[in-house]
Amino acid sequence: MQLRGRKRITSHVETGSMNDIMFFLMLFFLIVSTMVNPNVIKLLLPSAKSGKAVTKQQINLSVNDKGEYFINKNPIVPDNLEQELGAVVAGIEEPTVVLRVDASLNVQTLVDILEVGNKLKIKMIMATQTPKA
Repeated sequence: MQLRGRKRITSHVETGSMNDIMFFLMLFFLIVSTMVNPNVIKLLLPSAKSGKAVTKQQINLSVNDKGEYFINKNPIVPDNLEQELGAVVAGIEEPTVVLRVDASLNVQTLVDILEVGNKLKIKMIMATQTPKA
C-alpha cells in the first residue's frame, strides 16, 4: 500500500496593500478636512439656540480677541472700517456682511460695527455657534 500524504489546502489573504489604501484614505481625509472652510480666523463665537443659514454672496467681517479687524481674511485698520467695507460692497446688490466677533470683546465694539453698516445701508448678520449638548 502506498500512503500518500494529505495535501492541506490553506487559504491566505494578502493584506500588504491594505496598509497603502488606509494611508491614502487617511491622507485624503486630512487634506479635505483642512479645506472645509478656508476662510477661517480663530474666534470664539457667542452661542445661540436658533440660527439661520445665509445663501447670498457673503462678506465676512471678523474681529478677534485682540481687536484686529479682518474683511474676508484681509487685515484692516479699525479706523478705516467704513472706507474698506464701502469699497468691498461697492457694486454688490443687497450686500450681506456676516459679523464674526469674538465673544470676549465688549458690546461697544459690536455697536460701532453695526453703526458703520447702518451708514452704508448694509444688511449685517451676526455669526454664532450652537451650544454643545
